[in-house]
Amino acid sequence: MTVNRRGFGLGASMALTLASALLWGVAHLAAERRRTGLALMVGYVVMLGAVLTLLTAYSANLLSLAVQPRWLIWFTVVLTAIALAWTGVIVWSFLLVRPPRGDTVGRFLTTALTVALCALVLSPTVYATRLAYLSRDVVNTLFPRTTSAPVLAHDPWNGARRVNFLLVGGDAAPNRPGVRTDSMTVASVDVETGATTLFGLPRNLQRVQMPAGPARAQFPYGFTGSGTDTPGLLNEIYQYAEDHPELVPDAPKGRRGSTLLKQTISDILGINVDYYAMVDMKGFAEIIDAMGGVKVSIREPIVYGRQREGLLPAGTRKLSGEEALWYGRSRTDSDDYVRMGRQKCLLNAVAKQADPLTVLNSFERLAAATKRAISTDLPQELLPAVIDLAQKVKDAKIRSLSFVPPLINTAYPDWSLIRHTVAEALESRPANRSAPRRTPEPDNPVNLDATCA
Repeated sequence: MTVNRRGFGLGASMALTLASALLWGVAHLAAERRRTGLALMVGYVVMLGAVLTLLTAYSANLLSLAVQPRWLIWFTVVLTAIALAWTGVIVWSFLLVRPPRGDTVGRFLTTALTVALCALVLSPTVYATRLAYLSRDVVNTLFPRTTSAPVLAHDPWNGARRVNFLLVGGDAAPNRPGVRTDSMTVASVDVETGATTLFGLPRNLQRVQMPAGPARAQFPYGFTGSGTDTPGLLNEIYQYAEDHPELVPDAPKGRRGSTLLKQTISDILGINVDYYAMVDMKGFAEIIDAMGGVKVSIREPIVYGRQREGLLPAGTRKLSGEEALWYGRSRTDSDDYVRMGRQKCLLNAVAKQADPLTVLNSFERLAAATKRAISTDLPQELLPAVIDLAQKVKDAKIRSLSFVPPLINTAYPDWSLIRHTVAEALESRPANRSAPRRTPEPDNPVNLDATCA
């Protein structure tokens, strides 16, 4: 048993125990264990220096590491080792300087202080370990572990200038079978600058050209569906493919709809859709609630609710998940095309307001809601690159283009015009950069200036 050789009193014992929690080795030096005390001090300074270096020099990469399961395991192991070592030093210091055996009150108080200090060290460690576990669980649940092409650290996009993500809002209603993709937006992102153009496709596009292969063989003149349940709109293709595996024979169950929808929209826009992410609309509301709401600017009052029982007044306000859901889907006193514009504004607002502090404060709720709400084919290997790209997107301009009337007749779409418009929007010409900026026309569906306040 360790003995208090110098007869430290209550005040000295508590002060030295506390000091040793802040700087390892103080109690050992006071107890004339100089070599051990100096060794502990050196170890503490080295550990503190390593942590500060990591937080400063590599702060930009920390968020990327948080989406890599292997690094999360190492983080948990290292953090646990540091916490156990720290509590060990505190207990060791207490044993060296605790009051004499006869001082019952003094021993009780110093013991209580020691327990409190150990809890102060272990509590954030348990919390951080919990966050690491949840993050690893979300990554492993949502993102596949394989990719068709190797991901290079210096060039994760394999030389591509742009990467295209299909963002889908799925709506499974109790009064109809399957899932309807009522919101379809392709985000084309410049990998260098993060400049993003959103291409919105209306759900009611008809006679959609199918990609080459079994789908086109079955619908050579465009998708027409089958029967009254599928009158032949773009938003039915996802579920139709899930119900008819022969259209995408190489895709596994659960990926048939997304595979065919990606191929179809790639053909419509004339660009390759690289990855998709589908958000269940009800789950999207849960994500917004977990964030604490989302702030948007409402230009005109929006009536919502199946019985028109709700109203979102005009102005800038923070919406709850349910209110945001109705903001993005209400067609009362408006139409599909106005709703598409609101949906892009909502996506923009969520992207801008999902800062790291908000995510951290609501991480457990966000993790649970995300697992229920999102499906994607984005591989785990690309997540660090996507995190870096997302930071660029937050600081860049987000523009939008919707293929709605009068530009496009949804019953008889001009596919050549759509592809030409997309190519023109994405074309990078120096003359355009220096040209005067034209005044946007609020009602012009081809306007590439952001319309969200």
